[in-house]
Amino acid sequence: MNGSEGYAVFFFPQALEALGEAIKPYLAQGPGEPHVLCREIDTAGALIEMTLEGQTPEGRTVQIELMVPGQMVRMIVSARSDGAFGFGPRATPAVGTT
Repeated sequence: MNGSEGYAVFFFPQALEALGEAIKPYLAQGPGEPHVLCREIDTAGALIEMTLEGQTPEGRTVQIELMVPGQMVRMIVSARSDGAFGFGPRATPAVGTT
């Protein structure tokens, strides 16, 4: 993921403890709490399905699907770069301008 699109998935501390070493390779460290960065997410079922990009030891890019119970997820944050996201006022072009 290029850092400008996708989702950041944050877990409850108890969930991170329960998942243990299995979740650690997928966690991103940065300002704030550890989280999983993913390109796509599906919250329709009992499991939260996350699609991540990874690399093999040979350097090939692979897609990884990570699924965790929905009760483990505390918050999902959209990490989009377009300016059209949100509820604030948006500037609109004046009529007749191109």
